[in-house]
Amino acid sequence: MDSLDTEVLKHALDWCANGHQVHLATVVKTWGSAPRQAGAMLAVRADGHVVGSVSGGCIEDDLIVRAQEGRLPAQPELVLYGVSQEEAARFGLPCGGTLKLVIEPLHASDWLEQVVHTTQQQKLIGRWLDLKSGKSTLTDARPGQLTEVNASGCHFVYGPHWRLLIIGANQTARALAQIAIMLEFQVIICDPREEFTADWDMPGVTLQAGMPDDAVGAIQTDSRTAIVAITHDPKLDDMALLEALISPAFYVGALGSVRNQSKRRERLLSFDLTEKDLDRLHGPVGLAIGSRTPAEIAVAVAAELVQVRRQFEDQRVGGLEQPPA
Repeated sequence: MDSLDTEVLKHALDWCANGHQVHLATVVKTWGSAPRQAGAMLAVRADGHVVGSVSGGCIEDDLIVRAQEGRLPAQPELVLYGVSQEEAARFGLPCGGTLKLVIEPLHASDWLEQVVHTTQQQKLIGRWLDLKSGKSTLTDARPGQLTEVNASGCHFVYGPHWRLLIIGANQTARALAQIAIMLEFQVIICDPREEFTADWDMPGVTLQAGMPDDAVGAIQTDSRTAIVAITHDPKLDDMALLEALISPAFYVGALGSVRNQSKRRERLLSFDLTEKDLDRLHGPVGLAIGSRTPAEIAVAVAAELVQVRRQFEDQRVGGLEQPPA
């Protein structure tokens, strides 16, 4: 299973290879309450077929009409939607939101194939687009690097900016991994029990060998890493938590009832962890939605990951710029 953005590029690559005329629209800057953020993409064929989204509204309809009428640019072009209140209302942008898009024609032999190949391996890759020449150059990229635009070009980053280490290779882990990949997480599974990992086969998911506490260090846990322990085995889950709770991970969670979490807290306090360390633990893991099945638990955990991740991002981004006059 690929991330949603990889699916857009993959469809675009297939369309180009089959001889279709394809354009890619990418959000490069937003102002106000824009429905999609910088980096959101939509691919549109000349016959009006589309994949992806840049607004979830009428901007898609406008791009489809322009594609069908042959009015999309032959060279990369910056386009502004929603500058005035009237335009914002016309294109379904809330609260006077404004979007700046770059619209560019695509070719099968261009950068697309390498980017799709790299992102399907759960790796990051960057691309510099020269707006004057239309030439694309692939670059290195780092987690957290944002889409950038200036007078001469745009820099895009494709692939997962976040990582999720799941302790336990069970049904809940499988369901959570599938959702997390779509949410642009690089997913790593650690479970030292061979009977659980012998037949594990999930494309795009990495199996980390060794014990859970070693895995937290081996993956070089940073502030863009989430760690979730779901083995139901205290020996394994607690080993991971002992390291995870003193790591820079932005999210640490553990599966279990309120009663089990209380017992876990007592056990962990008997080691070197402090009350402050344990206050970082999300347990029971996930949002309280009444989940019971593995799939429902995965949805609850994924929802809380999104919630905490957004809080992290909002703190980083800070204030809003004003749209162009």
